[in-house]
Amino acid sequence: MTILTNTVIHADCLKALPMLNNASVNFILTDPPYITRYKSRDGRTVPNDDNDRWLKPAFAQMYRVLANDSFAVSFYGWPQADKFMDAYRKAGFRIVGHLMFPKRYASSTRFVEYRHESAHLLAKGEPRQPNKPIADVIEWSYTGNRHHPCQKPLAALLPLVEAFSQSGDTVLDPFAGSGSTLLAAKTLGRRYIGIELNKQYHAVAQKRLSQGDIRTKAA
Repeated sequence: MTILTNTVIHADCLKALPMLNNASVNFILTDPPYITRYKSRDGRTVPNDDNDRWLKPAFAQMYRVLANDSFAVSFYGWPQADKFMDAYRKAGFRIVGHLMFPKRYASSTRFVEYRHESAHLLAKGEPRQPNKPIADVIEWSYTGNRHHPCQKPLAALLPLVEAFSQSGDTVLDPFAGSGSTLLAAKTLGRRYIGIELNKQYHAVAQKRLSQGDIRTKAA
């Protein structure tokens, strides 16, 4: 089976990723489950957020399909940071940067108020330094989580796609959710491939991507 670009596949990424050719994508930007059994205030959940069985196999496949001398960015949950870092390294990635996204609000509160998101910048091989390196602290705006319980703001994803890929490149998100990474890729003239397990989120992603120019629309 050949997977075309500019598409969102409704599937488990562990089944869909093996269908992609070696070194066939130029940049990966993804927001995988944080392995925290997250449930939003309205009761929504994230598939496979209750286990880590998918973690190492998924990153091994991501490494395989990523072109040599290219970047990946993965969001992660700090309580499981050791598991994510182990998965990256077992796959072959090097951690070459750390990104912080400060929030003006607390997403939850326990011993402290949780007011940031985090992501790792990963490298396969020896990618060239971006022409205009971005700051490792990126402003975060609240999306309202209308489309997904862990929805990332488009404005925070655009600079990542712009810095770590080129026009015409293929951007992959194996945990596509409601499609924000794919929207960022589309906006910046990149091709995209998304994979999403949940039927409802997959449908939302397809709808958002079909709505045309999204630069001026809500993320």
